[in-house]
Amino acid sequence: MLDMNNVAVIDYGMGNLHSVAKAVESLSADVRVSVTSDAEQILNADRIIFPGVGAIRDCMAEIRRLGVDEIVTKAVAEKRPVLAICVGMQALMERSEENGNVDCLNMLPGQVLRFGGGKALLDANGQRLKVPHMGWNQVTQTQPHPLWHKVEDNTRFYFVHSYYVQAGEPNQVAGTSEYGEVFTAALSQDSLFAVQFHPEKSQHAGLQLLDNFLHWDGTR
Repeated sequence: MLDMNNVAVIDYGMGNLHSVAKAVESLSADVRVSVTSDAEQILNADRIIFPGVGAIRDCMAEIRRLGVDEIVTKAVAEKRPVLAICVGMQALMERSEENGNVDCLNMLPGQVLRFGGGKALLDANGQRLKVPHMGWNQVTQTQPHPLWHKVEDNTRFYFVHSYYVQAGEPNQVAGTSEYGEVFTAALSQDSLFAVQFHPEKSQHAGLQLLDNFLHWDGTR
């Protein structure tokens, strides 16, 4: 049984905020979820979710305008459990190729690249793959982590993205997937865990990961 668990979903106008919030709320009656951009409310929460959907230029503009960059940086510095999702994960990197190269938060080393690099993206049989990468795909767990608790290795999660993270520090990669090339599906650093896939759309496995997040104290 959890004590009352306050979870803040950061609202900067980009992301499936209410889908994430409803998925978390469905896990326990002892969870209170707030969708908010208020720095004090976010930093007073027990756990923080940093979602994101859309073009990185627009996302980064709103992140900086609302001071979300400072909020996330402070939360991580305070060792507060933070879960970044999709573009929220990409925003943590140094830069993104999307929109003609955009500087990101530079919280984790690495960059965000387009699938295929402007060339045809092919599978192992030489068949052309569509971009964006949309649908279910296996995630290989490359290191143990509390958020993988009760999630089997190579479980399928739901992805929607045209750009992927190329991590600069292999030790931070917690999971990989493959779509024409191997890419980073999950990152871990101290109290920060980030995923390219959408746990709120990933049925049982996604809900298990979110439930693990609710029980995670930010340590390994």
